[in-house]
Amino acid sequence: MNKREKRLKLLADARAMLNKAETEGRDLTTEESTQYDALLNQADTLMQEIEREERLARMESQEQQPARDAARPTPVPANVAQIGMTTRDVQRYSLVRAIRAAMTNDWRDAELEREASQATAQRLGREPNGSFFVPADWLESRDLTVGTNSAGGYTVSTDLLAQNFIDLLRNRMALRQAGATMLTGLIGNVAIPRQSGGATAYWVAENTAPTESAQTFDQVTMSPKTVGAFTDISRRLLNQSSIDVEMLVRTDLATVLALAIDLAGLHGTGSSNQPTGLAATSGIDSVAGGTNGAAPTWANIVGLETAVAAANADLGRMAYVTNAKVRGKLKSTPKVSGTNDNMIWSDGANPLNGYAAVTSNQVSSALTKGSSSGVCSAIFFGNWADLLIGMWGGLDILVDPYTGSTAGTVRVVALQDVDVAVRHAESFAAMLDALTT
Repeated sequence: MNKREKRLKLLADARAMLNKAETEGRDLTTEESTQYDALLNQADTLMQEIEREERLARMESQEQQPARDAARPTPVPANVAQIGMTTRDVQRYSLVRAIRAAMTNDWRDAELEREASQATAQRLGREPNGSFFVPADWLESRDLTVGTNSAGGYTVSTDLLAQNFIDLLRNRMALRQAGATMLTGLIGNVAIPRQSGGATAYWVAENTAPTESAQTFDQVTMSPKTVGAFTDISRRLLNQSSIDVEMLVRTDLATVLALAIDLAGLHGTGSSNQPTGLAATSGIDSVAGGTNGAAPTWANIVGLETAVAAANADLGRMAYVTNAKVRGKLKSTPKVSGTNDNMIWSDGANPLNGYAAVTSNQVSSALTKGSSSGVCSAIFFGNWADLLIGMWGGLDILVDPYTGSTAGTVRVVALQDVDVAVRHAESFAAMLDALTT
């Protein structure tokens, strides 16, 4: 029996003792109380031993990693920003504790968080420069698609109903649902080789050689663009909130960044430090409604599918992605004009001509076509596995206790490096002038 199993048995024995006394409607006897305290003390001692051993193993692993890397030069780790945290370390890691430590520059109560930041910096080959790094192990154990709590001002109250806390209504994330490919732990600029052309076959006469031909290649390139967000947190909120401030701060920052990355994957302009999103990607097929836009029809939906299929790209994670306005319009538009049934958007898991459809207001409803200014919506169709979202390193957190020092406010800045690329532009088609009114 290992130490964790022994500790669990001690805790189970202590629980059984309490349950027995409760069932009999009495307190613990003096003898039972002594035994109960002894069980808990033994459990605490075992936990301290477990934590010491795990910490030592983690530090030894970090020291040995360069030698292991040198002996294995060819493979690249799937996520360079991962540092090999145990499940228990991931559960014990606290973003708020790290923020407090960074704010006071006192890491005595945040040794795990300091070691995780140092290990992440070492793996990335970067210096924190006044900030700290959040390891990818912890980030990837969290769901970034969940809505989050608001600013925190209403969370401190004598009779606060924390279980009824009202979340902020946010757009649903679209790209992860649709099946975009995530590339994490990248280092430096990335170039992915791609075959852009094949050899040519020739019909020849007897004893005649075919003409020489060869394959052609190019590259899909990605380079980091930085997305950031900050929030101001009062010292009182950090110390007094009855709702889990850890969840509040982490989820809000992470969700804001995740939604920004998601939006850039669809509508990033490629300028002003943004990635080039799908709508601005050169070479994707286009299905136009009209000079000034038009209400989407069954022919437009079929046209999107046909454009992708004609390029031999109708394979993989095929799906539609659009917004709630388009969904509402298609649900009330029949396939055949003049009829009142058999709507374009049907019920079921695959509502658009047998394909899945992701609905998110991340998809713009404020596009312009001709005289239809700021009222057109987008409809995307394609193989979403060919949309690549690259992530460099872990989440970079900077704690600023000075900007709002007169009010005792702590500013927390989160930065993430990311880029978007399309493996094959032919894998996608878009209608960018759908009118819904």
